[in-house]
Amino acid sequence: MATTRRDDEIRISPNPAVFDLPILVGIDEGLFEKHGVHLTYSAQYSDRQNNPNEPDVLKRLKESLFVEGKADAYNVCEWGGIDRIERGTEKAKIAALRPAVAHQAIISFDDKYQVPRDLADVEIGINDFTGSHYTTLQLLEGALGREHVKLVHVGEPGHRYEQAKTGKIAAVTVMEPFITLALKEGAHIIASTSYRGAEIINPDLPEAVRKGYFAAIDEAVGLIQKNFERYAHHITKVTKGRLAPSELGLQFIHYVQVERYAEQKFDAAYEWMKSRDFSHGRNQHNSLVIG
Repeated sequence: MATTRRDDEIRISPNPAVFDLPILVGIDEGLFEKHGVHLTYSAQYSDRQNNPNEPDVLKRLKESLFVEGKADAYNVCEWGGIDRIERGTEKAKIAALRPAVAHQAIISFDDKYQVPRDLADVEIGINDFTGSHYTTLQLLEGALGREHVKLVHVGEPGHRYEQAKTGKIAAVTVMEPFITLALKEGAHIIASTSYRGAEIINPDLPEAVRKGYFAAIDEAVGLIQKNFERYAHHITKVTKGRLAPSELGLQFIHYVQVERYAEQKFDAAYEWMKSRDFSHGRNQHNSLVIG
């Protein structure tokens, strides 16, 4: 028997807390209800329907929930948003750039690797077609030349981190809280960059719900900016006590208002993807982005 949906409902497919923090704060502070939105998570980030290191992006947790019609929205890196839609994700468009401005950092526990040029032809662990993948290419291709950048799919960030710490791989690319944890536990940063991500939305979602959702997120960003430490526990939870909320600062993550995805930014991202043969051929701006 089909369940009747509420008119004000939005179902979110989960992402790591570092990217979802404004959503989590919005839930904590009742901001979605304030803006007329009934928000639920379709699953918890810890829920695994399959291998957490699944190479097929549309079979990963957040993507599969969206593809199966169990979620209305999720966020992913900017290039990943383009990739997912072009792979054939039904009823998906980029609605905005997400508020999380994150670092991806190439880290290593091996002193042999200190600067990008030391990584020529060295395998670096990433998660295929996510921020760790795209930013690592952008960080290294200028220093090494594309032919000398060697990436290997390792999987989700916690697993990548442990592979580097145990010496099973020379270097990996991670975001918070694993950058701070790496520095605490003896690693060093070889290179890093800041980037944003895309808010993927089902375009059939009512406009009022979409606007209320982003209004709540923007208000949550204001609270995070005023008192990041109050909410940092959401991000450090994944470290299972190895990193205290008070140890997490704003060096490698901060939050800003949601930004409309301007055509110029889309075009620049898309041209780079085409130069890397990451495009699947749908290059019409209006087919990918909500205006």
